[in-house]
Amino acid sequence: MEDSDAVLAANLQFYQAFTTRDAAAMDTLWAQRAPVACVHPGWPPLVDRQSVIESWRGILSNPESPRIVCYDERVFLYGDTALVICEEELAGGTLIASNWFVREDGDWRMAHHQAGQLVARRTAAPRPRPERLN
Repeated sequence: MEDSDAVLAANLQFYQAFTTRDAAAMDTLWAQRAPVACVHPGWPPLVDRQSVIESWRGILSNPESPRIVCYDERVFLYGDTALVICEEELAGGTLIASNWFVREDGDWRMAHHQAGQLVARRTAAPRPRPERLN
């Protein structure tokens, strides 16, 4: 599998864990040795693995957590690190997200996630809305 495809697969695993509220899968996806950080919309930054994983456990255990669809993923490779920029569709609107991955033991693991409200769109032609759920 090409690196860009493997990164996209890891990114999809992140959104599948979110959608299925699978805290164990979310924990497995995050890097073990690399420094990690997470900025949830409206939250202060979380800058250590324990805080990041605890935040996801809280979010995923909440039955009111939103359903989310990821689309328009773009991968940028930087050796053993990679960035995915994508849009997240939720009932309340659209967020723009950046997901940073590092290669650990041959697998791509998340090292950073940040999402925030998408206020302005590009001037390009409108894209069709996603038809799939993660």
